[in-house]
Amino acid sequence: MKVLLLALLAAGSLAADEETAATAIKVAAETFLESLDDVHLKQAKFPFKEAERENWHYTPRDRAGLPLKDMNESQKNAGVGLITATLSEKASYKAAQIILLEGVLAGIENDPEKRDTEKYFAAIFGEPGDKDGWGFRFEGHHLSVNVTVVDGHGVSVTPNFMGTNPAEVADGEMKGLRPLAAEEDLGRALAVALLEGGNEGVLFDKKAPKEILTGEDRVAKGLDPVGVTAREMSEAQRKALFELITEYTGRFHEGIASVEFKKIKDAGNDKIHFGWAGSTKPGEAYYYRIQGPSFLIEAANVQNNANHMHTVWRDLEGDFGRDLLKEHVSHDH
Repeated sequence: MKVLLLALLAAGSLAADEETAATAIKVAAETFLESLDDVHLKQAKFPFKEAERENWHYTPRDRAGLPLKDMNESQKNAGVGLITATLSEKASYKAAQIILLEGVLAGIENDPEKRDTEKYFAAIFGEPGDKDGWGFRFEGHHLSVNVTVVDGHGVSVTPNFMGTNPAEVADGEMKGLRPLAAEEDLGRALAVALLEGGNEGVLFDKKAPKEILTGEDRVAKGLDPVGVTAREMSEAQRKALFELITEYTGRFHEGIASVEFKKIKDAGNDKIHFGWAGSTKPGEAYYYRIQGPSFLIEAANVQNNANHMHTVWRDLEGDFGRDLLKEHVSHDH
């Protein structure tokens, strides 16, 4: 486990463009598969078109794929290579912290069987490099990274989920740890700025929903537009909005993140809504939603006395590479 976390924490910056990123991900997947024996290979590899590819979850449970618990140190390093080839340095650090929190939960709940830092599963779908599509999933409690690569260069990275429980560690060696601090602080700061600026419409409900509304849906559907549009914001507020959006797209290497951010803006810059529900006071329950024509971001911190945070980023047309696969089929077949 120590080797795994060190590898995540040491993730460096790479992949200046999407094609370079796709190549790095392909190499990482091949390296992982080559590290496995026949028994482990059967656990880790699935056909690309199998429905399991879209069977994503962020709750604690057994999953399809090969768990870290069943890997030797070399295989763990190769499995983590899938993450470091895809996530940015900052997001790799968040992922390491999220995994570490399972150990904190094991102590809080006295349930090491359920809360296990090695119950994170790697699964490869299809043949790495197949132009008709292939992908991987790295997933466990509060972390779901889903990647699809099409035509050797198009990369889809949604749905993407990161969560933390506790959202802020109250005591012990990790006291004060807040893996998703930026997602919370930037969202709250924008909501407060809008309210203080007279945009009271940003608060669409005084009570926050208990959970992100799209849950573990395989197909994300647009929700009711709520709050304030980017068009209604001041220049400083719009800058804060896009800084918050970048906190989500920036979970991935620049070659992927820049393409995703451009897609979001090109779909309708001024049509993006930001809405807040619940309290804007730190330590109290809240929910926010950012939604544009092509994407949806949700964050909720309500459970466990508002110290249990969930965040998700969905592409309304491109989750699991659906838009890339559709374009590929129409172009090549």
